[in-house]
Formats: sequence, C-alpha cells, structure tokens
Amino acid sequence: MASSKKKIPRHVAVIMDGNGRWATSKGLSRSEGHRAGADAIDRLMDSSLSLGLEVVSLYAFSTENWKRPITEIRSIFNLLVEFIDSRLDKIHAKGIRILHSGSRKKLSSLVLSKIDHAAEITRKNRKLTVNFCLNYGSQEEILSAFSRLTEERKKKSISIQKPISTKELEKYLYTYPLPAVDLLIRTAGERRLSNFLLWQSAYAELFFTENLWPEFGDKDLREALDWFARRTRKFGGLENG
Repeated sequence: MASSKKKIPRHVAVIMDGNGRWATSKGLSRSEGHRAGADAIDRLMDSSLSLGLEVVSLYAFSTENWKRPITEIRSIFNLLVEFIDSRLDKIHAKGIRILHSGSRKKLSSLVLSKIDHAAEITRKNRKLTVNFCLNYGSQEEILSAFSRLTEERKKKSISIQKPISTKELEKYLYTYPLPAVDLLIRTAGERRLSNFLLWQSAYAELFFTENLWPEFGDKDLREALDWFARRTRKFGGLENG
C-alpha cells in the first residue's frame, strides 16, 4: 500500500532503539551494533527523501545516556565523527540539511566542531532536514527555554508576571523553528517516550515496532506512514467539527 501524499507527516521523530540487542543477538559488540545503526540512518535518509518528508528528528544520544560505560560513550561519539567525515559530502549533494538539537555542555570540542561544520555546510539545503538530537533531554530543554525566556524579558524590562504563551516559549526550544512532531516512531518494542521531544510531540501519533533499529528500512518507514495516513487527528476537537 502506498503512503498517502495527502496525510504525509511534516515532521517524523525516531527513537532509534535496539542497537545493543541487535549486536548481542548476533554475537557482536555493542559498538558494532551502533555502527549498524548508523547504516540504518543512511537508509532512513534516502527513504525520507524519496517519500517527500520535510523533517526527521533522530534521538542520537540522550542526557541520560551519560550513565552508560565510558567505553560505549566514546564509541558512540567516535562513530558520530566518522559518520560526519565519511558521509557529509553525499548528504550535502542530496540536498539534506543537518541540524543539532540538544545541550552543548559536556560535548567535546571535536564533536561540536564536526556538528557545527555539518550544519554550516548544509544550512541552505531544503530537500530534507535531519535533526540530530544529541545530548538531548526534553525536560532540561523546557527548563532551559523558560530560563532563557525570563532572562530575555528582564533585558527588555518586560514583567515576569506577564502570562507566557506557548508560541513565546517555543522560540527558546532547541528545535525552533521546526514544525511540531506529527509522527513519532520507536523501534525495538519499547513503548515509552524516554524524555524525547515531549513538548513537540504533544499531539504526535505514536508508532511502535518490534524491529530493532539496525533492521529498520524503507519498508518499515512506509508501514509507519501508511498507519499515520489512516489516523484521524482531532487535536482535542471532534472529527466532524
């Protein structure tokens, strides 16, 4: 079944879960699982381009992931650097824009320089935006946005007592000005949001698949988009008005 062009989501978010489990099931190291997960990102980008998606946000590394063994953390960031070095030219040639959403704190100067370089090189591309949520935590993002908003109000002598609108606060989120998430996909059979894009996904449709992330491909994305196209999105109202 072909995905509906009329109801294709503007913004798809993906919690890429299952790299470690995939590796364990094949007798491989977790780092090899993350490498296979990077290959799945390649497939996702190509499929997203062919299907006409506007924005894809990827949960690449959460603020909670710092609790993992240091060897695994180093492996993940080394792979990220390798991913950018080896793929940036092709990504740019395909018209893909790279963005980063997340805290810059704790990220090494090398990782930050690679991310910033990728974002700068691709900033004018508009065929697809791929937003890497790296060192990202939604609760921290919302607290940070509120703090920055209040500081800006102080600078402009605007009363802190003045009610804050959602549009005003959204301007201080990491993801601004990307559209709200329409469809959130989580792999590996887990059914939780894990502190990912909580504000942006307020009215997102949630699609869960048992497939591990390294196994995720074009067929799986099309299945999720077909499921989305059949959903009735009422945003708190009634279907018929």
